[in-house]
Amino acid sequence: MITLLFTTSAAGLLALLIFQRIFYPYFWDDLIYYLKLKRVGKTMMARMKSGVTTYLDCFVHQAKRTPEKPFVLFEDQVLSYQDVDIRSNKFANVFRAEGSLKEGDIVALMMSNEPDFICVWFGLCKLGCEVAFLNFNIKSKSLLHCLQSCGAKTLVVGSEQVKSLDEVLQTLANDGIDMWVMDVGSPYQEIRSLLDKVELVSGETLPIAPQTNLMSNFLFIFTSGTTGLPKAARISHIKAVMCMAYLRMCGATASDNIYITLPLYHMSASLLGIGGCIELGATCVLRRKFSASQFWRDCKKYNVTVFQYIGELCRYLINQPKTAEETDHKVRIAAGSGLRADVWKEFAQRFGKIRICESYGLTETSIGFVNYTNEIGPVGRASYFNKLSLPFELLKCDPQTYEPVRTETGQCVKVKKGETGLLVAPVSFTNPFLGYAGNKEMSEKKLLRNVFKDGDVYFNTGDLMLQDHRDFVYFRDRVGDTFRWKGENVSTTEVSEILGSLDFLQEVNVYGVAVPGYEGRAGMAAVVLKSDHDLDGGRFYNHVVKNLPSYAWPLFLRVQTHLDITETFKQQKGTLVQQGFCPKTIQEPLYFLDTSQKNYISLSQSVYDDIASGKIRL
Repeated sequence: MITLLFTTSAAGLLALLIFQRIFYPYFWDDLIYYLKLKRVGKTMMARMKSGVTTYLDCFVHQAKRTPEKPFVLFEDQVLSYQDVDIRSNKFANVFRAEGSLKEGDIVALMMSNEPDFICVWFGLCKLGCEVAFLNFNIKSKSLLHCLQSCGAKTLVVGSEQVKSLDEVLQTLANDGIDMWVMDVGSPYQEIRSLLDKVELVSGETLPIAPQTNLMSNFLFIFTSGTTGLPKAARISHIKAVMCMAYLRMCGATASDNIYITLPLYHMSASLLGIGGCIELGATCVLRRKFSASQFWRDCKKYNVTVFQYIGELCRYLINQPKTAEETDHKVRIAAGSGLRADVWKEFAQRFGKIRICESYGLTETSIGFVNYTNEIGPVGRASYFNKLSLPFELLKCDPQTYEPVRTETGQCVKVKKGETGLLVAPVSFTNPFLGYAGNKEMSEKKLLRNVFKDGDVYFNTGDLMLQDHRDFVYFRDRVGDTFRWKGENVSTTEVSEILGSLDFLQEVNVYGVAVPGYEGRAGMAAVVLKSDHDLDGGRFYNHVVKNLPSYAWPLFLRVQTHLDITETFKQQKGTLVQQGFCPKTIQEPLYFLDTSQKNYISLSQSVYDDIASGKIRL
């Protein structure tokens, strides 16, 4: 009887396992990831109960716990957790004594990657200030807009960025902006030097700041959008703390050396990367700027075991000549987003046993995915377990307006598996949306109300995603007036406004076009010339270079007699995007930005073929 019972139970268990392997092959992957996520959440709650509630608290806690552990390796510098803690105290004391900064003040930070970016940031946090990270590529008009939108009255710039203030220096001074430069001296009377003063003050710990509301604002991180100029996304304390778990969820540990080459003004580097190192107690290998030719040499030199990427970074590495260092390293994990499937495969074959941890996330909210399987292509999974922790839906939307389709009763409609839909997520404590500073209208536009029932509120990501029949999630496209190039989001409206100031242009329509062999979309502009005017390629080139960061330059021009608009007077982009920049399919004059000639030259079929084949690099 016992033998029969055992045999029956074993057979039943075997049948259950076979059933699971056939119909739910990723069940254990999903369950293990979910349990890992729950364990991280419990650890976070335990810390909060002991008073470690914010991003800064986590750093101070780690500095006390492992003071001598190397925190930042930068060129020939080695800074321990204690070193950064003390130096951040010094900056805080200077700003408090000579800048009169206090809790609640907003300070803009425009610096390139260096240890003092982190030290200044943490020092300001210790005063209770809210810090706004500025992209150091932005030009004068955007800089003024950023400061005004977030309400910053203090600006800290790196020594390399101070020259970018030339054109707006007097305006900033007239607006009462208190300016500091990260140097021992200042080239301008209106800007105070900082490093000379830091060396003279104490590094003593400041008084503990009052208890922070986790739903209150911690940072401002700027993101492009349909408004034209950058938008200041408010980052809550709870969002920042949740970001710190990212590298742990990707499999990183305290013993890892984590290589960060992405700019610190991005959420990926500052919250996921630096925050991930702090949460683990790991070491950050920080580089001033990404270099494809030096990448693997750095990995070997600094014993890198984990690195962060965006898809474009991996493609640059693949396009480099082969070297001995590219396989003679200790890298085991690459964590990031935007990696195209074909690049993914080639990367995996060429650079050794590196586990790719592809993910998806947003600056504004906490909705995100992590691909914890070996499947190439998806950004994550939409399993039952994952939707318990971070719920989301994919909505059917109008292909022209991208507005959600609603039924007669006003409710939105979910797409079926295998169909592309608009990604939305309910707004909650764990998925907060604090909106954009100084832009209530745009903040409200990102929210969808009464989606499935009266009173519910969902955040509209503006991204089109697909969930297949195996529950893998794939990123498909980004809606609205933005495109992504060189790892940056580009606002078509902002570029159009800049180009529109050229006196020989009557109308401008900016959009992104796919280029063979590249992630994202390259900038292209359809333009209408004023009567009796010709296209001045040289002036066009100089205007673009002076007023736009390189990733926002329109690489292609299409000269038209008129621009097509919708019946609501919006510019038509869809057909232009589909037609791309091939001379065979476009009869109108086409031009290409040639940096070697500092001009826009005629885009012939031979030039197009060279771009498509990779002979001409963009």
